[in-house]
Amino acid sequence: MITLVIIAVTCIVSIIAFSKREMMNGMLFNAYLVYNHRKFYRLFSHGLIHGSWGHLFFNMLTLFFFGTNTELWFQAAWGNAKGAVLYVLMYVSAIAVSSLADLWKYRNTPNYNALGASGAVSAVLFASVLFDPKMGIYIYLIPIPIPGFIFAPLYLLYCWWMAKRNKDNIGHTAHFWGAVYGLAFPLIFMPTLVYLFIHGLGF
Repeated sequence: MITLVIIAVTCIVSIIAFSKREMMNGMLFNAYLVYNHRKFYRLFSHGLIHGSWGHLFFNMLTLFFFGTNTELWFQAAWGNAKGAVLYVLMYVSAIAVSSLADLWKYRNTPNYNALGASGAVSAVLFASVLFDPKMGIYIYLIPIPIPGFIFAPLYLLYCWWMAKRNKDNIGHTAHFWGAVYGLAFPLIFMPTLVYLFIHGLGF
C-alpha cells in the first residue's frame, strides 16, 4: 500500500536526521529562506523530518490508521491507478499547502522553523471524514469514539483557537489548513462526493 511506503520513507529519513543535525537543518521549513531566498524545496522537505520519536510515532500511527482506508476510498472513487496518483498528490501537496499561511506570517522572521508531516496527516484524516462522516475517532483519554462529523468542526475550532493563542511550539495553523485542504482536495476532483457525505450522515 502507498500509505505504508510513505510511512517507511518518512521514518527512514526522520530517523537518519535525528543524528544528523546538518541534514535536519537543511530540510526544516524556514519561511524566511523560502520566501526571501526561494528555497521552495523546504515547503516539502520538512514533511519528512520530525522533532522527536514521539512526534514521529504519533504522526505515522495516525497516518497508518486513517491513510490505509483513505487510500482505498480514493481508488474506489477514481480507479486504482488514478486514485493512487491523486492520493499521493493530495498528501505531498498538503505538506506545502498547510504551510502557506505560516509562510506569509513568518516570511520576515529568520529564526522561525517548523517540521513534521502533521499538515499532510490532517489532510488524510479529514479526507477520510469526507468519505465516512460517521467513522469513530478516538481521542487521547476519551474511551469512546467520536463520530467524524462531530470531531471535524471541534478539531478545526481547537486548531484555530490554539493558533490564535500561540503559546506552544505546535503548528496549529498547519493542522487547520491541512485539515481544510483534506476536505477540499477530493471535492475539487469529484464535487459529487458532497452527496456521499450527506448520505453518510443518514440524510
